[in-house]
Amino acid sequence: MALGFLIALEIAARHYAGVPGPITNQAREVIFDPKPGPLYAGMALMMVVLTWRQRFIAAGVAVGIDIVFVLVRWAVDAKVADGHYFGNGALWVMLGCAVIAVTRRTGRERVLLLKGVGLGLLLVAGRKTGDTWLLITSKTRPTVLDPYVATADHALGNPSWVAGRILEASGPVVTHTLDLVYAQLAVAAVAVALYQLRNVATERRFPSHHLVRTFLVIGLLGPGIYMIFPVVGPIFAYGPGTSGTGGVQWAVADLWPHTPPAIGIPHPVPYDGITPRNCMPSLHTAWATAIFIHSRKGPRFLRYAGTFWLVATLSATLGFGYHYGADLIAGVVFTLTIETALRALDRGWDRSATRLVAHGAAVFTALLLSYRYLPVEMAEHPWVAGPLLLLAMATVIYGYVRTTRRWEPKAAPLRLPERQPELV
Repeated sequence: MALGFLIALEIAARHYAGVPGPITNQAREVIFDPKPGPLYAGMALMMVVLTWRQRFIAAGVAVGIDIVFVLVRWAVDAKVADGHYFGNGALWVMLGCAVIAVTRRTGRERVLLLKGVGLGLLLVAGRKTGDTWLLITSKTRPTVLDPYVATADHALGNPSWVAGRILEASGPVVTHTLDLVYAQLAVAAVAVALYQLRNVATERRFPSHHLVRTFLVIGLLGPGIYMIFPVVGPIFAYGPGTSGTGGVQWAVADLWPHTPPAIGIPHPVPYDGITPRNCMPSLHTAWATAIFIHSRKGPRFLRYAGTFWLVATLSATLGFGYHYGADLIAGVVFTLTIETALRALDRGWDRSATRLVAHGAAVFTALLLSYRYLPVEMAEHPWVAGPLLLLAMATVIYGYVRTTRRWEPKAAPLRLPERQPELV
């Protein structure tokens, strides 16, 4: 199924954008300089199935291969895109482990090692797939629906405009910190996933549900919504873009972050063929929410880190003008619905799971429809529409917490042996 999806995306990328798809891009990195991506993070996930000795050997081999590649590129004066020299070694190690699994392992050992390799390669392929999806959205959706979401966002008080001004006044330290958090979301995800998978090598099996599964499903389904509801974000539709004044020519007006757009009758607007339409829902919010959920059962440091990453990601998405407040609400509902469905698949569907997934899907659909068809009414009645949007999200959050707590195994009370009567 995953291979079929990648092949279909490869064909779509060549047809709509005239560029190689995820399979070709991944294959070229066996030899050529790797593009930015979680190659070493993927290798780290694969190594959860290895012993500590095997992990040190795999890491050493990966670094050694990368050093050889760097020296060869330096010797032949090969051009390297954006200065990304490292990563080939991690890919070679993952492919080598797959060969070892097929040729040198049998039974459960082979299956476990192949699962580890598949997990690592899926993380890498997920990044390539996302890049291809974003390119397809920019090529196939010439108009965007930002005026609709910007109008609906009046019901929430135009949070992106407020956060943008706050971030502008907070100084470079806060800005750089949020930028680092926003860019390194995968690092936090891998840290939580490694904690969840820490016992795979000793138990010889993967846990039934872990963060990587949720991450991959979010990345698989989210871009499909982009195709239905293409939005570029406040900094692009109402500001200069991310490269200074280059985006003003496509913007509706140069307003962000100081002047919220006026309430008017929205309509689709044309935008360039480069900028991804990747706002609705906010997948950064979705992934940060998933990290927060899966960090709850970790040690105190991991729980604090998960909370920090969620708050910082929400602040960055709004403060940098990448998303509207409406995007964030949709992202939270999107994640909780997916997380419920994945957990239900493992433990078995029951009435509570079906009800919660149906409720989450209904709320998510209602959000998109209201943003598209009722934005003016929402903007004109903010004290009604705003609380209703937050209440709709809160019902999904409450339903998720209540349902999943009921699913948690309860400790059985300790039964003391009955005291036998003494024989006289």
